[in-house]
Amino acid sequence: MTAEKEAEARGDFQVATNRRALHDYFVEQTIECGIVLTGTEVKSLRQGKAQLADSYAMVDRGEVYLLHLHISPYAQGNRANHEPMRQRKLLLHKKEIDRLWAKSRTKGYALVPLRLYFKRGKAKVALGVCKGKQVHDKRHTIAERDADREVRRALRTREKA
Repeated sequence: MTAEKEAEARGDFQVATNRRALHDYFVEQTIECGIVLTGTEVKSLRQGKAQLADSYAMVDRGEVYLLHLHISPYAQGNRANHEPMRQRKLLLHKKEIDRLWAKSRTKGYALVPLRLYFKRGKAKVALGVCKGKQVHDKRHTIAERDADREVRRALRTREKA
């Protein structure tokens, strides 16, 4: 059995990624945290119906909440279906929350969800402590990525010859 099939059998798979976050922020630290969901939200996530595009986390009264995470309503749900854009509580230890609160108070830092995935059947969020990029930083990142792509392309053509 391959590693992917074993992971899928355990219930491990990725639901959504926030590719925009890697473009707009420098990720300094990543923390895995649980998320409080309703039944129809879990079913919708298992179908891959989530968008992390403009979402962010904030610390409020000693608890961490995830805002602007869009989970589409479950297609087979009834009138008890969930609200797509409600705020969702993240599950962390008190020391981790205090550390995140201190970092998020620093100017230029934000708590941004990077990935939403299932691990051993439980929904998890990879939360990044991120510092915003300036325009010149974004250009530099794009230039580095293009240069790496050119090097890989040159190596591939050299190996073929």
